Amino acid sequence: MKVLIIEDSADTIHPISAVFKLRWPTCTTISTTKGVKGVALAENESPDIIILEVDLPDIDGFDVLRQIRMFSEVPIVFLTERGDEKDIIRGLEGGADDYIVKPFSAPELLARAGAALRRSGLRDGIEESTPPLVSGDLTIDFQSKEVTLKGEPVHLTTTEYQILYYLMRNPGKWVNHGSLEQWIWGGQGTVDSSVIRRYIYQLRRKLNGTPPRLIVNVPGKGYKFNPAISRLSTV
Repeated sequence: MKVLIIEDSADTIHPISAVFKLRWPTCTTISTTKGVKGVALAENESPDIIILEVDLPDIDGFDVLRQIRMFSEVPIVFLTERGDEKDIIRGLEGGADDYIVKPFSAPELLARAGAALRRSGLRDGIEESTPPLVSGDLTIDFQSKEVTLKGEPVHLTTTEYQILYYLMRNPGKWVNHGSLEQWIWGGQGTVDSSVIRRYIYQLRRKLNGTPPRLIVNVPGKGYKFNPAISRLSTV
């Protein structure tokens, strides 16, 4: 496994690297304190996961995220002192897989990084014969993990796709925050319900134009995919 650390403080790079090597002794870590070089390393080194700081000396981490997402879906976890809600929302909506506010603990970083890695490589146990699911103008191809709306591709982060998949594989059933956390993050108990609500909001926004109430939510119950307006297709 290869880990790319883009961190403004050289003193912080070493402990982050040490945390990963403690969990995965054979992993390789590469690092930089500059955002521009981080983008280049992400493209040329093909890391398995990126740990990214927001405050960088040349360009900020949000810009780094935007540029990397133009060519890669590699898991990206923000690790930063910037803990304002607007920054967290900006990071998640920009395509980050997770957002951790410093100071951090080694167990939390490993748990969240491990969850991001599992999501990125998970085949979800879907059989090769499983047909695409079609709901109105929305199509989800489980084999390729491609989502299209009116024939146009919809860019979903790994986490957004996993949420959509889990809801669709449980049609008509209420799925609460705890169930989503268990499925996506491994039930580590570190994911606030507001984070999941933000992912659901972002997912709905990206699927604008799908049939009404495709994803239903009721406070106290959770979320469910509405099976009444969906159908399986072998096309």
